[in-house]
Amino acid sequence: MTDPKETITIENVVASTGIGQELDLQSVAMDLEGADYDPEQFPGLVYRTTDPKSAALIFRSGKIVCTGANSIDAVHESLAIVFDELRGLQIPIDDPEITVQNIVTSADLGESLNLNAIAIGLGLEHIEYEPEQFPGLVYRIDEPDVVALLFGSGKLVITGGTSPDDAAAAVDVIVEKLDGLGLLA
Repeated sequence: MTDPKETITIENVVASTGIGQELDLQSVAMDLEGADYDPEQFPGLVYRTTDPKSAALIFRSGKIVCTGANSIDAVHESLAIVFDELRGLQIPIDDPEITVQNIVTSADLGESLNLNAIAIGLGLEHIEYEPEQFPGLVYRIDEPDVVALLFGSGKLVITGGTSPDDAAAAVDVIVEKLDGLGLLA
């Protein structure tokens, strides 16, 4: 059996930063090639980078949220591109601190899961399972502080971590709990 930790894939990294000044988004949108700004639809300007692939949501307050990157390095590379583009528009920017807010990962336990048995075994204080509403079981883990979605296929989605290590720790917790309950082959 493959170690489920070897199947962990980062699907999305969300990070935030700020440039410490207000922006005239209408003006930035006109000067920044490829920017999408429709204040009727969304209060921020959307600027997409292609290499690495991500989207920067730039707000009037100067706050920027980067989403869609598949690694922490990609977030830093994407935001460096955004900062350079803004500097090119004569907007002075130092080197703002970048904070990782959320890392979404996927993993595979490599076997089918009996979600009903898991829901009973883990106890209702840490899980939500309503198969009529959503096909996965929502498992809130305290340490690391993440939420794992378990699916009958054995696939997992782990969200809420701020470091790639959180996903590995969560997989360890899940395997240990399910193994302890006799729910893994």
